Amino acid sequence: MSIYSIQPVTFGAVRTYPLASRKSKVSVRDFAKPPGANSSLTKFLDSLPNILAVEDLRELLSAIHVARKQRKPVLWGIGGHVIKVGLGAVLIDLMRHGFVSGIAMNGAALIHDFEIALAGNTQRIRIGYGEAAGQYLSSGIIDVKHADCSVLVAAYQHRVPVTIHLAIGTDIPHMHPAANGAALGDATHHDFRLFCALVQQMHPGGVYLNWGSAVLLPEIFLKAISVVRNFGVPLRPITTANFDFIQHYRPMQNVVKRPTMPAPGSSGPESRGYAITGHHELLLPLVAAALAAGWPKKRRPGKR
Repeated sequence: MSIYSIQPVTFGAVRTYPLASRKSKVSVRDFAKPPGANSSLTKFLDSLPNILAVEDLRELLSAIHVARKQRKPVLWGIGGHVIKVGLGAVLIDLMRHGFVSGIAMNGAALIHDFEIALAGNTQRIRIGYGEAAGQYLSSGIIDVKHADCSVLVAAYQHRVPVTIHLAIGTDIPHMHPAANGAALGDATHHDFRLFCALVQQMHPGGVYLNWGSAVLLPEIFLKAISVVRNFGVPLRPITTANFDFIQHYRPMQNVVKRPTMPAPGSSGPESRGYAITGHHELLLPLVAAALAAGWPKKRRPGKR
């Protein structure tokens, strides 16, 4: 006999209901299907389970297709690692297919795409850092042996705005004796104002994708959102997403959640934010291939 003063409950009084009446989050129609040998990319993507991250990816890519069709911006925030792992050619191809309306880079991304020329020219010619870097690489002043691999060159040639967002002291060139802090600051402030203009064009229906920047670009994006809404532009609905192999605090708050929160008393289509976790060298080519293939062909009704 137990020495405890309390006894286990009995389950005779538990209320039950038929299993068939229970609402479920998943259905067999959403399960994965074997892709089969030598299947096409779209058949492979269609074979994935339409659950969790795949459902998010399907909805996000649908939003990108809609934005492109409606000539709304699809903006890309690019951290240094994205360029470092060799994805420049993929971004260039996305530009050619009209899936890139603007690119925001931090200093590391700029360095990895181009060993930075000495600062100072940007202030003289009154253009931003991103445009100046693309112009310099395209000018013939120096021999650029692998110009076809440069995101900066391709963006300049396609007239896709590139904005560079520096934190002075974070990048190797800032230690150089010839580094001009005033010129760097003026150029990156020019680019912030240009980025605000790009974000302003996102209303309504634009898309912002943050790839691999855990601090700087999420802060830049949120500040641009604040500027534009201060101008009276609601920026709704928009779609945002953070792609990274770890989901950090600032991208989750400043990219995924805060910019897409509904305004008090607002009605109409909702903004959506997505967090998709994985390595850039796998996810970005997959996203690019899916977009080029026009996937998803049809938008499935969401289960949310």
